Amino acid sequence: MDKNKSYLALKKFCLNLGIDLFGVADISEIKNNFSLSRETLKKLDKAVCLGMRLSSSVLEEIAEAPTRLYFHHYRTANVFLDQAAIRIANFIQDKGYSALPVPASQILDWQNQRAHLSHKELAISAGLGWIGRNNLLVNKRLGSQLRLVSILTDMPLKLDKKTKEDCGFCKLCVKACPAGAIKDNSSDFDHIKCFEKLKEFQKMRLVDQYVCGVCVNACGGKKK
Repeated sequence: MDKNKSYLALKKFCLNLGIDLFGVADISEIKNNFSLSRETLKKLDKAVCLGMRLSSSVLEEIAEAPTRLYFHHYRTANVFLDQAAIRIANFIQDKGYSALPVPASQILDWQNQRAHLSHKELAISAGLGWIGRNNLLVNKRLGSQLRLVSILTDMPLKLDKKTKEDCGFCKLCVKACPAGAIKDNSSDFDHIKCFEKLKEFQKMRLVDQYVCGVCVNACGGKKK
């Protein structure tokens, strides 16, 4: 199968499902770091990386803490992505290839923020964006106002290239962070301060799991 044609066909299928961002990354050098069966991963060498835009109006409700409305929206977006990933995996399997949909949000270790794999790291390799000062994926068009999901596959697909863009001089998330966890340099992001604030929000019953959204609201992408 021609890699470019299969790429375009798969992208069209994904966009028709309501997916906003699409990219393909090579995982051959990093897949042994995933918390998945090595036997299963043996034949898989690519990740189809997908992004869904979040509602800016829902996010605008957030000031210094998450809202129940945002929490519901967050969970609904994850469910949509998981369901889309299943349909996309079936599309790939119908073509005769393997496909492993990885949950959009299934944390194995909250303290260390460990999941089966990092969707944002795959998305970077797939050219969907870069890691911002807020330690989240930042897309040029959507900012951090998105959710991600990935499907691992052996389908012949052309690979996307990493973007060379970054946050530039924008520091809106630094000013907005209620935990003071976001610094001028993205490498100085304070994971502990962030997690402690998430636990505080959860104990206040603002949300039922560790979710914030303040810096997501602040990061709306580059405006023309």
